[in-house]
Amino acid sequence: TFFGVCHILATYNDTFIHVTDITGRETYIRVTGGMKVKADREESSPYAAMLAAMDVVNRLKELKVNALHIKIRARGGTDSKTPGPGAQVALRPLARFGMKIGRIEDVTPYPTDSTRRGGGRRGRRL
Repeated sequence: TFFGVCHILATYNDTFIHVTDITGRETYIRVTGGMKVKADREESSPYAAMLAAMDVVNRLKELKVNALHIKIRARGGTDSKTPGPGAQVALRPLARFGMKIGRIEDVTPYPTDSTRRGGGRRGRRL
């Protein structure tokens, strides 16, 4: 089995699927939701994530990569710590179309006491 690492960054504005070798030094393929749909508001949609994942699978087949470790991440830091709508859906085609899935981990950066969060003293007013 030839392993790659699949870095999925799922924010509320886009979903990135970026596959590298085990060290993370060499990129095999990187596709985003925005590369698959035309409307800006659909970049982060599950549908766009699915199309992106399909592309990834096809490219990895060419490269003879047949197993993946998955690293899922949200925006994190002082921003949202929950992955966006595309996270789960991006995984599904990978598993469906013959990729072996190794480890799955959440690598969202968590601040250990950091700079002040956006929004100011009175918060984000809606």
